[in-house]
Amino acid sequence: MLIAVVQVVGTTLTARGEAATLDPLGYALLAAGGLALAARRRWPVATAAATVATTVVYGGLGYPTGPTFVALIIAGVGAVKAGHRYPVWGIAAGGYAGWVALAGPTLRQAAVLAAWVVGGLLVAEWSRAGAQHRVRLAQVRAERARATEEQQRRQASEERLRIAQELHDVLGHHLSLINVQAGVGLHLMDSRPEQVRVALGTIKQASAEALREVRSVLATLYPAEQAPPRTPAAGLDRLAALTVDAGLPVHASVVGTSRPLPPELDRAAYRIVQEALTNVRRHAGAGATAAVVVDYRQDELVVEVTDDGSAALAGGAVAEGNGIGGMRERAAALGGSLDAGPRPEGGFRVLARLPLPAGSEPAP
Repeated sequence: MLIAVVQVVGTTLTARGEAATLDPLGYALLAAGGLALAARRRWPVATAAATVATTVVYGGLGYPTGPTFVALIIAGVGAVKAGHRYPVWGIAAGGYAGWVALAGPTLRQAAVLAAWVVGGLLVAEWSRAGAQHRVRLAQVRAERARATEEQQRRQASEERLRIAQELHDVLGHHLSLINVQAGVGLHLMDSRPEQVRVALGTIKQASAEALREVRSVLATLYPAEQAPPRTPAAGLDRLAALTVDAGLPVHASVVGTSRPLPPELDRAAYRIVQEALTNVRRHAGAGATAAVVVDYRQDELVVEVTDDGSAALAGGAVAEGNGIGGMRERAAALGGSLDAGPRPEGGFRVLARLPLPAGSEPAP
């Protein structure tokens, strides 16, 4: 409606002083072109054809000049942006030929109008390309947002699995130690009461250490400024304390040159030793001893935990529980491997190979 008013009123004002005059048919053609735009979203090609027809007939009949082409431009650009570029070019060519046949223009007039038609179509093509570019940018941004959201979900899932594994190792190790020491205390309560104090002290120390490690693991669920870690991260620098508090005789040795390790690898090696000793305490039987060897090689870290426990474990298959599976997952996550099984001479062995990143070689 607005474009119809613009074409009618604008042409009426600009026609003053011209020899040609507007009559009811001229007004009807101007209004029809503007009113046809109401259907441009539903039928863009038909709307473009209608506006071209009314504009060509108006110009071919010699009516006064003015803003008679506003509806035509809007309809043409809209149809091209909607993807109907070739039909619009065809309609424009047909309309130009019809105008030439009706108006009989001079060569100069025909050339000027041809330039305007081509220029208008090129503007419509540029507008279409810009709209498509904006759509592609929006799609790229949406895809990036989806990828970021998916990555965040994956990282959150991996973090939950890591926390669950950490809690399994911490609680399994310390609760197993507490259980062993409680059993020792109950067994010696009547015959050797002085040893009960030692067992209770070990239980107190193990429970306190378990609480500290659990708090340290759960602190990752909160912002760093709200829950700063209060205990050192688990790593091979705490190997001596781990073996002393293992609840059974453990001989630990380090082969090669000890050197700083990446935090994830350092923590994984520590947890593998911790879980292996927990399994020894649970399954190797009374009087078993264990040996821990940490071998710093040129391109890998080798961790071996063996015990001389019950010979019954040496024969047949051993069911793999959460402990061994968790250790194997830790090693695999770092690109390494873990083997666990009975030894021919008796007892059990856990052997982990963890590759070292480039640049972590020992200083010469």
